[in-house]
Amino acid sequence: MLRTEEMLLNVGPQHPSTHGVLRIILRIDGEIIRSAEPVIGYLHRGTEKLAENLNYTQIIPYTDRMDYLSAMINNYAVVHAVETLMGLEIPERAEYLRIIVMELNRIASHLVWFGTYLLDIGAMSPFLYAFRDREKIIDLFNELCGARLTYNYMRVGGVKWDAPEGWIDKVKELVSYLRERHEEYLDLVAGNEIFLARVKGVGRYDQATAASFGLSGPCLRCTGIQRDLRKDQPYSIYDRFDFDVPISTNGDCYDRFFLRMEEIRQSLRIVEQAVEQFPDSGPIMGKVPRVIRPPEGEVYVAVENPRGELGVHLVSKGKDKPWRIHWRRPSFYNLQILPHLLEGENIANLVAILGAIDIVLGDVDA
Repeated sequence: MLRTEEMLLNVGPQHPSTHGVLRIILRIDGEIIRSAEPVIGYLHRGTEKLAENLNYTQIIPYTDRMDYLSAMINNYAVVHAVETLMGLEIPERAEYLRIIVMELNRIASHLVWFGTYLLDIGAMSPFLYAFRDREKIIDLFNELCGARLTYNYMRVGGVKWDAPEGWIDKVKELVSYLRERHEEYLDLVAGNEIFLARVKGVGRYDQATAASFGLSGPCLRCTGIQRDLRKDQPYSIYDRFDFDVPISTNGDCYDRFFLRMEEIRQSLRIVEQAVEQFPDSGPIMGKVPRVIRPPEGEVYVAVENPRGELGVHLVSKGKDKPWRIHWRRPSFYNLQILPHLLEGENIANLVAILGAIDIVLGDVDA
């Protein structure tokens, strides 16, 4: 008889494939995971508490550092909450700039995920291709707002900077370039036997499980639930654009991979339409009081970020600082399913399952 003993194994918080300072305490029996306990908090910055002592404009740079791969959308979520509470009207040109940068940021985020996920499971080349093309998006952001990762671009009432001369034309050229590269990404991995063996049927769950864990984004849509806040609860001017919400039904790592790749294609459609409709002139800031004081009350707004539903619950007492602000962070909710998925799995599948969830620890530990 072969006798094995259970042992505890720490994965992280310093580990190349945990996508941040995440620690997972594994109880393993040989190669089989009996239980997994994610330990978070190593990156916790206390953003919600800090926001209570900041005025509304000062909060915006803190949102950059939450889901730092999706900073533009984080910026938008908090200003959207304030604008909703104040009933502000946003100029057309500002709305189009917001849509363009948010969708480009979604593509850039998915490219980071694509490159690092394939690197996790043993492929080096896709990482280099993905970061080569993400750099072109980052260069455009640098021209627009002077930053490459934490943008601080959105403002209550509009955006901080207008598009420089020729910038919209560069975006149009980038859309054509990325469409060609998108096919290249799929050619690299889509039919690879090793890749398919690592992700097909791995980390599988159904609709009921996804709903019970509060999953959103691709982690929810991979079970066949077609929920995308840009379609279901349109905000900004998303109702002006024609795009699809891709879904799949197997609920495994393979489906989550191809959903994100298809979302890149749909984001390119939105950017292309926004560029075509972009106003030739106009203000980039609406009529906003010198000191921003939303009326007393509370509001919850939600936007679709690359990882799912990013919500902001804002409570105002009519002062220049929020009385309370809370973020619903999709990475935090999506991470909750990890122990469920890992129980009974081979330890070799841990990295494939974790990577397919697509967490950003700043979004977990905000």
